[in-house]
Amino acid sequence: MASALFVVSEEGYWGEECVEPLTTLDEAGFDITVATPSGSKPVIDDTSIDPDNPFVGSETAEKVEQVHETDDRLNNPIPIAEATAEEYDTIVYPGGHGVEWDVNQDHHARSLLRETIEGENGKALVVCHTLAILAFARDSEGQPLASGRNVTGFPNEWEADLVDENDRLPDGRKLPYWVEDEVEAAGGNWNAEVDQDVSVRVDGDLVTGRGPQSSSAAAQTLLDEI
Repeated sequence: MASALFVVSEEGYWGEECVEPLTTLDEAGFDITVATPSGSKPVIDDTSIDPDNPFVGSETAEKVEQVHETDDRLNNPIPIAEATAEEYDTIVYPGGHGVEWDVNQDHHARSLLRETIEGENGKALVVCHTLAILAFARDSEGQPLASGRNVTGFPNEWEADLVDENDRLPDGRKLPYWVEDEVEAAGGNWNAEVDQDVSVRVDGDLVTGRGPQSSSAAAQTLLDEI
């Protein structure tokens, strides 16, 4: 049986970006494990289950909230430090603003990503705000994982609509960095294809997805690559 590890935030993950790949791989028969930085239950971004949010809607909100509350794997994660890349055929990194405070800064999460995309058999899917991990993680030669890679992710154009003049989010937290800026500074070939409904890019063993609306297509692309 193929296996997958989901690395999910304790500071606020975006529901659709986790649930769509989770459902896709589940239906394909994958044995799925969920990991969080400390091993505590992941925390969902309430905005991603708000049926009144035009980017969510009632159907998605209901589906995501049900999975978040009832899925045994999400309710009983392991610490990221206990996972090793060679155990899994693929590792999935859902996004959400919360990852900027934990997953992207976690050296075990970075090591897992490096070992997966530098290994012989593994594939990785990185979505939305988690793309910044490619700027912070280093390959085996000490270069940013983003360097020279063709990627998509959460664009500055969208971020500007969410933060105030001091880079504060609606919940009051100050955004520590903008994903697009960090990835480009690390040498990534960034193209979020903002004029397209969906943006998914493949570079070797790395699949990247722009955001929530691209998460289903990104999951299917990952499955096709595997």
